[in-house]
Amino acid sequence: MPRSDPSVDTASYDTGDDDDEYRLAQQEWQESVEELQQLALVLVLPWLGKFLGRKTSHWLYARYLRLGLGMSFFLGDRQLALPLFSR
Repeated sequence: MPRSDPSVDTASYDTGDDDDEYRLAQQEWQESVEELQQLALVLVLPWLGKFLGRKTSHWLYARYLRLGLGMSFFLGDRQLALPLFSR
């Protein structure tokens, strides 16, 4: 009885397994990418909101100290063009 090459016999069965392994690896990769995106959202967005909130509050407080809480605080430093407030 001639001996057959074991690599030839298993090669016909490996093609289906390779496709399944590739599909499983692709699915795991997608899940990993999604987890990284969620991690970035959980870490970066709160930090960004905190940073922008502090910058805005410092800017508004400096504006309040310079102008007070009058119409110029909301409308700007320029003279009001409305005749009602020019008296």
